[in-house]
Amino acid sequence: MAGGGELGGGGRPKRGKHSKRKTKKRVGFRIDMTPLVDITFLLLTFFMFVTTLTTPQIMDMAVPPETEDVEVAESKLFTIRVRGDGKIFYNQAKDAPQPIILKDLRNQSIKSNLDLKNELITVLKIDDNVNYETVVNILDELNLAEIKITQALQAEKLNRERKFTIAPLTDKDKEEIIGL
Repeated sequence: MAGGGELGGGGRPKRGKHSKRKTKKRVGFRIDMTPLVDITFLLLTFFMFVTTLTTPQIMDMAVPPETEDVEVAESKLFTIRVRGDGKIFYNQAKDAPQPIILKDLRNQSIKSNLDLKNELITVLKIDDNVNYETVVNILDELNLAEIKITQALQAEKLNRERKFTIAPLTDKDKEEIIGL
């Protein structure tokens, strides 16, 4: 009975559907967390490094301590008043306040500063109800005007001395601009 037929039972069992071997059941699988942790720490350090390099965009404003009142010639004042509804008015010296739109404020500031050759004092008077965006936009326009003012004065061999103050909008100021 050599040859190993079915009757003898010798030899290897046939593979396939009728195999008597038991297959191992898969209990679970294991994920290696090491690369995931490495990537997490790399991203964390990257974002920490990048955020420390970006500085917030803030406007530096040096405010001196309050002292006694300083007398100033009214002819040297360029006054900007901002009403509660956001409307802007300007006047120079004792002139009557005139309405002005934000985009024209820069040119008017340049003209007024260059007329007085570094002697002009800009006074910004703001109502309590004005939103911050309007105030920041006005300050931006005045800062942009400084570029041309400084260039023009340097061409005349003068050093620029910026004179600027922020003051509260008084009741008298409100009366002057209420009907405009």
